[in-house]
Amino acid sequence: MKEFAVKFLELRKEAKLSQAQIAKALGVSFSIVCYWETDKSEPSIVNLVKIAKFFNVSADYLLGLSDFEW
Repeated sequence: MKEFAVKFLELRKEAKLSQAQIAKALGVSFSIVCYWETDKSEPSIVNLVKIAKFFNVSADYLLGLSDFEW
C-alpha cells in the first residue's frame, strides 16, 4: 500500500514532526512509524483511524481513494 506510506510521510513532514513525536502522539512504537513510512507494514484499522483524526484527513485520502484531504 505504497500510497499510504507516501501520504503518511508527507503529512508528518508538513506537520514538522519527527517519527518519535508522531509515534508518541499516536501511541505506537517508533519502529512501526518507520515501517509505515517505508511501506514495510500497514496500519491496522484502529491506527488508520487514529492517523486520520490526528491529521484531520479522511481514511480514503490516506489510502489513496480520494484526492481530498477533507
